[in-house]
Amino acid sequence: MSMKTAYELAMERLNKSSPTLKLTPEQKQAIAELESKCAAKIAERELFLNGEILKAVDKGDDQALEQLEKQLASDRKSLRAAMEEEKQKVRQQAQS
Repeated sequence: MSMKTAYELAMERLNKSSPTLKLTPEQKQAIAELESKCAAKIAERELFLNGEILKAVDKGDDQALEQLEKQLASDRKSLRAAMEEEKQKVRQQAQS
């Protein structure tokens, strides 16, 4: 009998506490579409805010620059959180 690696042991514990879900091809497609839409929304916000960031840099407005960078980070975080919520709904359909 061979010794299990720490990774293998951790994966066994994880599967016991929350077994992996078997997703249908439709659910996998829905999750892929959610990820794609999220990436597009993030790119859209980055394009817009990067333009504003460049304007703030040109003006030497450090306060506006900091605020815009925080806004961009916040937008990324909220968009990803919304996507994860939607993905979880798709995953829960697999359990029903």
